[in-house]
Amino acid sequence: MSLRFDWKIEELQKLYELPLLELISKSHAVRTQYFDPSEIQVCTLLSIKTGGCPEDCKYCAQSSHYKTQVTPQSMMKFDEVISKAKKAKENGVTRICLGAAWRQVRDGLQFDEVLRMIKGITNLDMEVCVTLGMLQESHAIKLKNAGLYAYSHNLDTSEKYYKTIITTRTYQDRLNTLQTARNANLKICCGGILGLGESIQDRLELLHTLCTQNPHPESVPINRLSRVPGTPLENQPSASFWELIRIVAIARLVLPKAMIRLSAGRKDMSYEQQALCFLAGANSIHTGEKLLTVENTSRNEDEKMFELFGLKKRPGFASGREK
Repeated sequence: MSLRFDWKIEELQKLYELPLLELISKSHAVRTQYFDPSEIQVCTLLSIKTGGCPEDCKYCAQSSHYKTQVTPQSMMKFDEVISKAKKAKENGVTRICLGAAWRQVRDGLQFDEVLRMIKGITNLDMEVCVTLGMLQESHAIKLKNAGLYAYSHNLDTSEKYYKTIITTRTYQDRLNTLQTARNANLKICCGGILGLGESIQDRLELLHTLCTQNPHPESVPINRLSRVPGTPLENQPSASFWELIRIVAIARLVLPKAMIRLSAGRKDMSYEQQALCFLAGANSIHTGEKLLTVENTSRNEDEKMFELFGLKKRPGFASGREK
C-alpha cells in the first residue's frame, strides 16, 4: 500500500466493516511491507513533574480538578532522570518520553532543566520525546536545539467528542501545538484513547484526522482508558479487545509508516491478545512499571513475551525506516 493523505472517512468505515481476519490480513501485509515483522520498538514513559495540572481532562489522575491518589510533586532531579535513562537503555529501551503535568511550556528554571535532561539523554544515544502541553514556536526551537527527537501531544478522540472530555483546552489548540512542533522539524507522537464513551465513528474520525495530516505522525500511541478512581470516568465501561484490534489494524492501513504503539491498557492484555495486535500492525510498546502514574506491564513480563514470540528490539532513530 502506498502512502496517502487523501483518505475519506467513508473508506475508513468500510475498513472497519471488513471481517476481522480479512482486516488483520490486510494490515499485516502493510506492516511487513514497511517494517521487519520481528522488530518491536521498546519505549518508556517517565513523569518528571507529577500532579497539579490545571487541565480538566476527565480521565487524568494528575488533574487538579479531581481528588485522586496522585499528589503534586516537585520536578525530578537531573541525576535521577539520567540514572533511570541509563537503566532503561541497559534493558533495551531506545526511546524515553519525559512527561510534565503542565498546561503549557513556560520559560524559566523548570523548562531549562527539561532542556538539560534532553541533552543528557540524547548524549546516551537514545531518542528523547517529551509531552509538556501546549507549545510556542520559541520553545519548540529550544527543544529541537537541545536534541529533542519528538514531541508527544495526543488528540485523544474526535473533534466532535473532545469537548465532552476536556473544556480547558480546545481541539484546535492541540492541532496548533502539533503544527508548531512540526515547524521546528520535530517528529510527532500523536494518538488517542479508547473507552472514553466515544462512538465507533469518533474513533474513525480521530484516525481520519491523523491520516490526512501531511506528513503523518511518525508515532501513534493507542491507549485503552485506565479508569482512575476519583476521576469522572472511573466507572466508564472498558473498550473491548476486539474494538482495540480493529483500530490497531486500521491505523496500520492508513498510517503505513507510523510506529503504532500499544500504550495504556496493555497491562490487562494477555500474551495472545498482544500477539494479535502485533500481527495486526502494532510495532511498539511502552514498557516499565509506570505509564506516568498508572500501572504498566513489568519489564520481566515483556522479556518473557519477546522470548516466547521470537521478537527483537528495534534500534533507535529508525522511525519510518523502510525495508
